Amino acid sequence: MALVSARVTIHPAPDLETDEKEHTMARILIADDDELIAELASEALIDVGHACGWVTTGEEAWEVAHRRRPDLLLLDQDLPGMSGVTLLRKLRGSPQFYDLPVVMFTGMHGARDEEQAIYAGAQDFIRKPFDPAYMVSRIARVLAKRASRPAHMDLKTNVLREAGLLRDRTAGPRRVV
Repeated sequence: MALVSARVTIHPAPDLETDEKEHTMARILIADDDELIAELASEALIDVGHACGWVTTGEEAWEVAHRRRPDLLLLDQDLPGMSGVTLLRKLRGSPQFYDLPVVMFTGMHGARDEEQAIYAGAQDFIRKPFDPAYMVSRIARVLAKRASRPAHMDLKTNVLREAGLLRDRTAGPRRVV
């Protein structure tokens, strides 16, 4: 059995003065085999108040996500070893990560690549080379959509709740007649 050594660089979000806009920091994991691209993306996201870390393979991304669930995964489609689309499918099939927001990040330019990523379960798609401000706005959009949903719950609990088979324990006292 081979040990996988994941090198993750975590950059904490700086203390930012809050203005009229309410800002929520997110933990974002970047999986990209091009460290310069990962560094540029990380710096842009840190500048707006997020905490970022990055890895260079799909296997490392899977390991790191299991250690501490990120709020969003920025995933390169063309990773060495396990491709980004393969990792995305693995995440969507996992009870723990079925609802993790994923933005596909790739240098591929075909419409088929974008369709494949969206079909596999990505919430959005950003092409490289990228404009950092554009990337930040797309990620903010995905995070805002996620914020309106309830916090993550395991797949079984979510299915039961959606089917109406799980009682809401936060409801008021039950009346017995």
